[in-house]
Formats: sequence, C-alpha cells, structure tokens
Amino acid sequence: MHDAVAAAVKIVRDSGLPNTTDSMFTTIEGEWDEVFDVVKRATEAVGRYGSRVSLVIKADIRPGYTGELTAKVDRLEEALAEGS
Repeated sequence: MHDAVAAAVKIVRDSGLPNTTDSMFTTIEGEWDEVFDVVKRATEAVGRYGSRVSLVIKADIRPGYTGELTAKVDRLEEALAEGS
C-alpha cells in the first residue's frame, strides 16, 4: 500500500501547494479548483495500484485566509507556551 500512497503524496508535493503529510492524512491548502485538480490526479495515481480507492475529504473554507496550514499550529503552540 505504501507505493500507492507514495504516488499520491508525490503528486501533492509536486503541485507546489502548501501541504503536510502525517501517518493518517495529507493536508493541502489552496484554491478550490487547484486543490481538487491535485486530489483528482492523486486519486487516479492510487487507482493504478488496484481496483478500489478509498478517499476521505474534509474542507475548511475561509475566504480571505491563506497560510492557515501552519498558522493554526503556530497559534496552538503559542497558547500552550502561554499556559505553561
């Protein structure tokens, strides 16, 4: 399975969009059309490894905001530091 996941993550990383990958999910930040183009291409890449693809999508749509992929974590870390 890791080869299929690697193919998808490579497409995400090559897209140039801000992204992170952890043990369970890959998160992408960008405009609707550009993000879903990457999602489509990554899904198609996984599909080449078998006859079935499972996909979970969660969207946080906030017009006028960018850089939240890291900014949310930064605010969390600041709050934790202040609470110490």
